[in-house]
Amino acid sequence: MIFRYTILYVEDVPASLAFYEAAFGFQRGFLHEGHDYGELITGDTKLAFSSRALMTQLGKSPAKADPKAPSFEIAFETDEVESALQKALDAGATLVQEARAEPWGQTTSYVSDPDGYLVEICSPVANPG
Repeated sequence: MIFRYTILYVEDVPASLAFYEAAFGFQRGFLHEGHDYGELITGDTKLAFSSRALMTQLGKSPAKADPKAPSFEIAFETDEVESALQKALDAGATLVQEARAEPWGQTTSYVSDPDGYLVEICSPVANPG
C-alpha cells in the first residue's frame, strides 16, 4: 500500500489550484472538465482538491476549514522558509505565524490558504548529532 494523495474540500477547485501554483510553485497535474476535482504534482504524493458541492452530491457533509481551530495541517519543506512565506503571502495566503527558529532545529511558519486550510512552511529538521 502507498499513500497516494490528500484531498482538500474547497469552494472553487480551479481557484485553489491556481493559488497553490502561485503560492508554492506546484504544477497542475489534472483538472476534471467539470471543475469539481483537480490535482497538483507535489512529488510521490499528490495534493488534490474536490469541490464541496461534489462531496455534498455524493452524500458527504464536508466541514469548512478553520485555521484558528485546525484539525490537521499540510506542510511544505524548503531551505528558504522566509522567501517561501513571502511568496505565499503575495499569492493571497493569510499569515498565521511568522517564520521562527524552533528549539528542535527547524524553522517554521504558518499561513492559511483562501479556504482556511492551515499550511506549514518549514525547513528540514536540523540533525542534532
